[in-house]
Amino acid sequence: MEAATAIGLAEKVAFLKCPESYPESPGAVEPIETHLAWVFLTDRHAYKLKKPARYSFLDFRSLAARRRDAEDEVRLNRRLAPDVYLGVVALVIDRQGGLALEGEGVPVEWLVKMRRLPRRRMLDFAIASRTVDDAALQAVAEVLATFYREAAPVTVTPAAYRQRFREEIESDARALAEPRYGLPADAIARTAAGQHRFLERWPELLDSRASAGRIVEGHGDLRPEHVCLGPPPVIIDCVEFNRDFRILDPPDELAYLGMECERLGAEGIGTTVLARYSALTGDHPPKALIRFYKSVRAVLRAKLAAWHLDDRTVPYPSQWFNRARTYLALAERYSREE
Repeated sequence: MEAATAIGLAEKVAFLKCPESYPESPGAVEPIETHLAWVFLTDRHAYKLKKPARYSFLDFRSLAARRRDAEDEVRLNRRLAPDVYLGVVALVIDRQGGLALEGEGVPVEWLVKMRRLPRRRMLDFAIASRTVDDAALQAVAEVLATFYREAAPVTVTPAAYRQRFREEIESDARALAEPRYGLPADAIARTAAGQHRFLERWPELLDSRASAGRIVEGHGDLRPEHVCLGPPPVIIDCVEFNRDFRILDPPDELAYLGMECERLGAEGIGTTVLARYSALTGDHPPKALIRFYKSVRAVLRAKLAAWHLDDRTVPYPSQWFNRARTYLALAERYSREE
């Protein structure tokens, strides 16, 4: 325990930025910082180091907690990316007192080790380069349809399912309306009002999903940057740190993917994937429900973008402000469509 606490995050990151630190001796290392982790890309692998962070929905301050989460990440992501997540490896202090990766010594950190995926086959890159092909999308939809069809239903009462959205709408609206973010209060209010209007007008659309046993433990963060078109297609980086975030309706998750693709300028992708899912599963969610799911997801993403503005170390804060406004505009549009 003393060894683990004696070495800080900055020292670990500096070590992992060096190609000489890796058993495979890569030509270069590309470090990427996210809100919760550092990812280090080598020629063939990706290593994820979790930050010792604490939020209302997670607590990674202890080494043991970070190890448990790393193990959960590997286990859960192997559901949709079985050959990508290779395992959990240790960063240790060796006998000479130096840091070593995947060596013998006292563990001071635990990293998720993954096979590096080809950037050009990630869905967000394919959208930007206009190289998305229909056959690849159909294959992604088939993988997801099988995943959802084989997932065990999670028991949720209709009243509890509706209440979850009601609380989320109110909580997210309050978060976005914080004056320090400078987001348009009228747009936030209109969006929340439209979402509440859906709950009052069509409660049976949500009730029927819960009563029919449609709610499952899904991925939780189905975005284009997490979809590799393959072949074969794989989906990475699920929400591993909070099971509640993975308890959802499959069309909700597919609506989320569609919303994110639309934000990137590819509106038709969501429609294609959802249509194939419906054809394979016989599940045909109403359009009004899909719009509601998109609106709620877009507000969530607006909130997460705004939260980046609270981090004084984040470069280019205007990028996150503009992204929050873009998500909010999408959410408002979905909430008023009939």
